[in-house]
Amino acid sequence: MALQRLHHHPLSPFCRKLRLVLAEKGIETVLVEEPWWERRLPFLRLNPAGKVPVLEIDGLVLSDSNAIAEYLEETRPEPPLIPGGPAERAEVRRLVAYFDDKFHHEVTVNLLHERVTKRLSRQGYPDSQRIKAGLAAIRYHLDYLEWLADQRRWLAGERFSLADIAAAAQLSCLDFIGDVDWDRVPNARIWYARIKSRPSFRPLLADSLPGFRPPAHYADLDF
Repeated sequence: MALQRLHHHPLSPFCRKLRLVLAEKGIETVLVEEPWWERRLPFLRLNPAGKVPVLEIDGLVLSDSNAIAEYLEETRPEPPLIPGGPAERAEVRRLVAYFDDKFHHEVTVNLLHERVTKRLSRQGYPDSQRIKAGLAAIRYHLDYLEWLADQRRWLAGERFSLADIAAAAQLSCLDFIGDVDWDRVPNARIWYARIKSRPSFRPLLADSLPGFRPPAHYADLDF
């Protein structure tokens, strides 16, 4: 079998989403760390968009986390991560879009990009206004996450799904830099502890970046 490679960056939520999908489906993959902001020519040949993740699998080169996740769901259907009937699958996809789009642009970009990516890519100093905007927005989104975790066993319903993975991927990056106030959302905290305890999540908790130290609770399965 050809070697499967995931070109990624450790603190990219979309790469983390794919790492979780691959692990949940039991697909062994070699991780290739890519500083995507350098726009290296060999990487641009794989993905002209210059973005991670990129997955080499089945003789294909796939990009975009949702396109890859859908491909894996179709070609490796067990265990299903977009489960159920049409209504349940629609809810999974709605929540994936919510966390990948709205949450990411209102929270993750403002906090992770300003605090981490700018420093790694030497793009200048953090923008304090964007950080303030991200800290304000995360409170609203955590309230919604708290409601979902209170009303449902998993975010999209009774079954663990890609919705949980997409949300946890975003939040784990922010938790790495200490920007998630878990004390104000007890149900969401319980949900996240369950996610952290899954075998697929353990490698993410071991990630490190030079010059950055996550809070003590980051890798603690019991918070």
